[in-house]
Amino acid sequence: MSKTWFITGTSAGLGRLLTERLLARGDRVAATVRRLDALDDLAATYGDRLWVAKLDVTDTAAVRTVTDRAFADLGRIDVIVSNAGYGVLGAAEEACDEQIRHVIDTNLVGSISLIRAAIPHLRNQRGGRVLQISSEGGQIAYPGFSLYHAAKWGIEGFVEAMAKELQPFGITLTLVEPGPTATHFKAGVVRPSRMAVYDGTPADDVRRSIDSGAFAVTGDAGKVVDRMIEMIDAGATPLRLTLGASAFDGIHAALRQRLAALEAQKDIAYSVERDR
Repeated sequence: MSKTWFITGTSAGLGRLLTERLLARGDRVAATVRRLDALDDLAATYGDRLWVAKLDVTDTAAVRTVTDRAFADLGRIDVIVSNAGYGVLGAAEEACDEQIRHVIDTNLVGSISLIRAAIPHLRNQRGGRVLQISSEGGQIAYPGFSLYHAAKWGIEGFVEAMAKELQPFGITLTLVEPGPTATHFKAGVVRPSRMAVYDGTPADDVRRSIDSGAFAVTGDAGKVVDRMIEMIDAGATPLRLTLGASAFDGIHAALRQRLAALEAQKDIAYSVERDR
């Protein structure tokens, strides 16, 4: 049975690829873009199965308006995909206040706004799915990507809590956590002005690794999209969907390290309990 999807950030990358594959198999897609002509080729091929709206997710009022209009025009929407986002590469000190606010407004506040806008509609139709595109960077952290991680770790906490809040209404949420994947992500990365004091530091090492191509990007974007679609088709509802060897291995190692550090502090943690 065909489904109807609402996807943000469909001009390129995973959002574009997901839109293409869903349309090709007969689903309907409500796609948001920042340039209305970005999907003209798909509109010419798929006609009214593609609904397109211009949206900058940093505009909270517009997020609600566009979401309301999509449900009004299309009726039931089965899957919401919060995909719009980008990265900032550089030490936190190098970024200006505007860069900090914009990446948080896009990756974190924009995602929160979309999910909140969709909730009344999903509740009224007695169910639905929300896929929040996160990354391995929602559970591990690289120097030089602190602002990106701040947003991704933030949205992971939000979604985990929301999943519990919305469970009584038949609404399920999944955090999709790909590792480094061959998309156009690098082209959209914002780079603050470099500070010489960070030359040769871990943040600079990561930057140089990415620029030189030494940073391994092994994920296949097509396979990432396929696994997402297969999960929805199967009716599976994991809180997290980890995709890629790098993501699995990196998150696995980070969780083991955090658990070991926590267990080493058990006596200290228990020592602050009130005397009974």
